Amino acid sequence: MYKAVIIDDEPIIVEGMTRMIQWEKFNCQIVATANDGVEGTDIIRSFEPNIIISDIAMPGLDGLSMVAGLKSEFPNIEISILTGYRDFDFAQRAIRLGVTRYLLKPSSMDEIEEAMTAMVQNLTAKNILPEAIKTLDLSNEQDDLKTDSAASSFIVNNAIKYIEKNYAHKLTLSEVAEKTYISQWHLSKLLNRQTGQNFSEILNHIRIKEAQKLLKDPSLRIGDIAEMVGFIDMAHFSRVFKKILGTSANEYRNTISSKEIK
Repeated sequence: MYKAVIIDDEPIIVEGMTRMIQWEKFNCQIVATANDGVEGTDIIRSFEPNIIISDIAMPGLDGLSMVAGLKSEFPNIEISILTGYRDFDFAQRAIRLGVTRYLLKPSSMDEIEEAMTAMVQNLTAKNILPEAIKTLDLSNEQDDLKTDSAASSFIVNNAIKYIEKNYAHKLTLSEVAEKTYISQWHLSKLLNRQTGQNFSEILNHIRIKEAQKLLKDPSLRIGDIAEMVGFIDMAHFSRVFKKILGTSANEYRNTISSKEIK
């Protein structure tokens, strides 16, 4: 049987979907349900379902980030959205990230069953059979890479934006992974693959870039600047600054000052 998960913050919809769909007809079974996105992503990592039907307009949930995270981490997973969020541009972006169907509430049973049929057909086309996962052929691997590329780029961009907004506090890979709805391990892999840098290197480059701006203000002490951009240890700031720019923070400030005098 294919494994399916339903995620919706309205319990009545979760119960209705569980009871009304003839899951056996699609060779599927519900392995778990959830009422919010955080719980849902935890369940998905635990059960690794083949099929997900989920709302994306739930409190505290960035729906597109959740979709991108799931499609990047589990490229063969089939996702259909069932939501009251009526936004054509949003729907298009979700489909580009790999969503199979975008259904608006209230959807008819025919629409839901058509979505189920499409997801099962996609799994079959990728040679993913119930209770067994076979090696994909080359054409399907290429399709998966295209979907993974779009979703992964979306995640990496969101991760870097989050780092740029939150570099000043003690930021961890775990925090950024949580905000982008993927595991630490997968985020680390994506950052390395798409930027050529690990999390610490990206964070340090962003912090030093901000420090460069602050060094233009002669009223700020270098020790204060180090703290303002997120370094607790002044010695660590000095090492990182010199490693990235090839000069000390003090020398950099002097260079800026001399250029301004000229």
